[in-house]
Amino acid sequence: MPHIQTLSSHLVNQIAAGEVVERPSSVVKELVENSLDSAANSIVVEIEAGGIKLIRVTDDGSGIDRDELGFAIARHATSKIRSLDDLEQIGSLGFRGEALPSIASVSRLSLCSRPAGTEHAWRINARENQDPAPSASSAGTVVEVRELFYNVPARKKFLRTEQTEYKHIESLFKNLALSHPSTGFKLIHNAKVIYQLPAAQDKQARQQRLAVLCGKAFAESLIEIEVETEGHRLSGWVALPTFNRSQADMQYFFVNQRMIKDKLVSHAVRQAYQDVMFHGRHPAFVLFLDMDSRQLDVNVHPQKHEVRFRNSRLVHDFLYRSLHQALANVQPEQQIDSPAFAMQNSVTDSTPVLSQQSGLGFSTFSRSNTTIRETNAAYASLLSSPAAGSDTSHDEREIPPLGFAIAQLKGIYILAENTEGLIVVDMHAAHERIVYERMKQNADAEGGDVIKQPLLVPFSVNVSQAEADLVEENEALFNHLGFTVERLGVEQIRIRAIPALLKNADTEQLIRDLLADFTEYGQSERIQEYQNAMLSTMACHASVRANRLLSIDEMNALLRDIEQTERSGQCNHGRPTWKQLSLDQLDKFFKRGQ
Repeated sequence: MPHIQTLSSHLVNQIAAGEVVERPSSVVKELVENSLDSAANSIVVEIEAGGIKLIRVTDDGSGIDRDELGFAIARHATSKIRSLDDLEQIGSLGFRGEALPSIASVSRLSLCSRPAGTEHAWRINARENQDPAPSASSAGTVVEVRELFYNVPARKKFLRTEQTEYKHIESLFKNLALSHPSTGFKLIHNAKVIYQLPAAQDKQARQQRLAVLCGKAFAESLIEIEVETEGHRLSGWVALPTFNRSQADMQYFFVNQRMIKDKLVSHAVRQAYQDVMFHGRHPAFVLFLDMDSRQLDVNVHPQKHEVRFRNSRLVHDFLYRSLHQALANVQPEQQIDSPAFAMQNSVTDSTPVLSQQSGLGFSTFSRSNTTIRETNAAYASLLSSPAAGSDTSHDEREIPPLGFAIAQLKGIYILAENTEGLIVVDMHAAHERIVYERMKQNADAEGGDVIKQPLLVPFSVNVSQAEADLVEENEALFNHLGFTVERLGVEQIRIRAIPALLKNADTEQLIRDLLADFTEYGQSERIQEYQNAMLSTMACHASVRANRLLSIDEMNALLRDIEQTERSGQCNHGRPTWKQLSLDQLDKFFKRGQ
């Protein structure tokens, strides 16, 4: 067996580079994060050949003193931590002091920096054992990385094509630009400017940056999030459920401005959208979670892509409830881009509602039919009045967001006219959501705990010791969910009662799924999911069916209920319930004025 010996410092750096430098985008990430930590107001990223030939990051940050340039490319040297306490409450992005020496070990790296107020810049080449030399440069730092993996051919051959490596860098650049909107960013590839983003200091400028980086369609489908509770603040934007993706490729989540991928976060967002998202589709969002840095560990991944929350259940619950409520509160006027719909619930006192009849359905529409007819007459008069020389701004504000019904098409769709143009409503889908939401409200009104059904013959389930411990420690929680569960032995539990609505479900599998969720995420929404699924099915059967003829009054009653119902933009299965066709869209289709 070979003798044990100490590795050379160069080989140690190359091993460290294997953790830090996976591909060119990894280099860009480390360098830009250092620039952000230096309080840079502007950062320029220049790359050639997808970053394989050249990566140059220039910033106007605080810079590095001449005497410290050598330390900057030495292992375990950093200005960002001094003690274990600092490590436990990291506030910076790059902090290990390994990035530059690791990158330098697999490339040709040079560093040029000039602190503000100094006479000139100083430059050092990582592979030359020389003192820093004077250089001409503005205040800030320039890091230049050439010929990545030139001395590690085994690593270089695993790189993809230039275009593929560039796409990874572009994706990373978007994350960094989104996470720090108040910093200006510029991306240049093969001497071509790809993105030039000025610093975004206000909300409008930030939304403009969103449109550039994520597309205009996303920027026009936003729900703004601003929720704060003790110790946690969630802000940013989520897209309306109607804007969804075939992949989870437009999901940006930042914790204390650090971009992360986290299964707990993904689960919370997926749960929040489950009642409004069409199956197989993925939501889009840009979200920022700010919290006490002592409540999370950012040092759990070599490339700092992951964090560990000290109270994962609290974080999951906060994210889920914040997003769930935000999606529930979306009103039709928020989905129609018009200042005429700026107010909430424009018709209240005289608004007709669906009247509940026997059974589960809402089979007829009633209340205030006289008022409806009067409003329709006033609306017709308004529409027929000449536009030139009469001020209708006040009258337009009295028109509800979804307008007033004018016809029914094929017994399936309701056609309505509002200030923007034409509204088309899928009457069954819309009524299904209305009935479903009312059923959920009625179920919630029964009390805090899920209604139980005792089992005539209790049954036992073999589980792991950890799962049995979980049942024993959370007896009250299982009771709240509608179960009576007790521990029989080290690896066995007994079920004595189950949720009444789930009497026909596979109870043993449900219990196992619940335990798996509690172990993974610290909580579970499965009982709510199962109950909602059953209520959804019941609502579907109780809703108005296709080919049922409705009167104008009944159609208007349905429109008013849509405006006042949570999540009314989608049916229980995630399909849209109504569509706005503006007058401009119709004119364009029919080529009017062309």
